[in-house]
Amino acid sequence: MATAAYDEIADWYEDQLLSAQRSRSGEPGHDPLGIDHALRDLLGEGSGVCLEIGCGTGVHAELVRELGWTPVGVDLSSGMLRHARGRLPVARANAGRLPVRESSVPAVVAVMVHTDMPEYPSVLREVARVLQPGGVFVHVGVHPCFCGGFADRSAPAAVVLRPGYLDGHWTTESWTDQGLRDKVGAAHWPLPALMHAFLNAGLTLERFTEGGTPTPVVLAVRASPPAQ
Repeated sequence: MATAAYDEIADWYEDQLLSAQRSRSGEPGHDPLGIDHALRDLLGEGSGVCLEIGCGTGVHAELVRELGWTPVGVDLSSGMLRHARGRLPVARANAGRLPVRESSVPAVVAVMVHTDMPEYPSVLREVARVLQPGGVFVHVGVHPCFCGGFADRSAPAAVVLRPGYLDGHWTTESWTDQGLRDKVGAAHWPLPALMHAFLNAGLTLERFTEGGTPTPVVLAVRASPPAQ
């Protein structure tokens, strides 16, 4: 299996990036990007396995567990999984070829990872394949309209959007060297392309939410699997 880009930065991600985010977050429960809110609102309480695609170091497992689900993660990066194993059961796998039986899990989540997956439309088709009838898929990702190589977020109160939103491409261009895009790159899909990927996978779009202020950073989507 190929070496994942995150293998080289896994320790930095866990020890520095996440630590910095925790220190900036202040009090417990602080959720500046609205990620926790999106999971609570769109995934909600439930039971059974919740498969997290691109689980990384497993930082969302605690909340998924709090909602009643049993978190299980898959990720391509062995470096990231080294940190995740203490947080949830994991397997190293390509999200475009999940080692999961058809119609076998009641819930799937993908949290802040779609820009790390150049073949995200294929991932969505896998999501549709493994979800049980009546199951739920929650996508939480960077907002395609306001985040990308075309967006300068150095002044959060006045985000500058330059040409490039419509291009749809992989880039390492970033307004900061303290984040991820300049280190591992990121894919970009304009909003219509992202929504069409859901529809082409047979997923039914149900609900949406945005997070982050004053300009949204996160777009989250709840979808259901194809009718059987």
